[in-house]
Amino acid sequence: MAAALRAWAAAAARQDAAWRAALAGCAPPLGSLAGLAAQMRAARRLAWGASPLGAFGDLPERLWRKQRGAAEALMEQLGGRREELRAVRDAVGAAGAAVLRLYEERAAELGLEAVLRRGPRCPSLADALEGLQDVERYYRHLYLEIKLLLLHISCDSLADMEILPQSWEKILERYKGDVVQDTLLKVSLFVDNQRELCSSTGS
Repeated sequence: MAAALRAWAAAAARQDAAWRAALAGCAPPLGSLAGLAAQMRAARRLAWGASPLGAFGDLPERLWRKQRGAAEALMEQLGGRREELRAVRDAVGAAGAAVLRLYEERAAELGLEAVLRRGPRCPSLADALEGLQDVERYYRHLYLEIKLLLLHISCDSLADMEILPQSWEKILERYKGDVVQDTLLKVSLFVDNQRELCSSTGS
């Protein structure tokens, strides 16, 4: 179990770095979409016929198509980031499930007392396994909220597009606790304690 948890922690640390990079990559296109939505709304309000530009009758439509194309390009970027987040969610979920399957196979051999045993500075195996489930839940729930936000971006709702950065920050704020790093620490303490126990037994 210690070896499986060590391998999980190494993979989870790599995946968390990819997750954070994908999250950071979402902010710039979301800000650009908000600015673009403000421009599109301003263009809609403009009295084109009463301005010198009124002589160019197709200008509003050409401008709208250009702005919409720019918005679609930004949404495509966000779609790529969403796929990166989905890949992390799936990889971490699969890795955690593999460790839990191993535990189920070894549960009878390990015994309940050993699973629940804590040390002065060491979490129990049960604590470590619970942490894995917390991490899987964190990625799954946050990904779902992000997916819903990104899928509802539409040029037909410019007001919602304008507040995308605020909506994004509200989602991240709800998941501010560092579940992944807390669990990595918990697993590390458990694994280190098992290594010390093995060393003392061997000596």
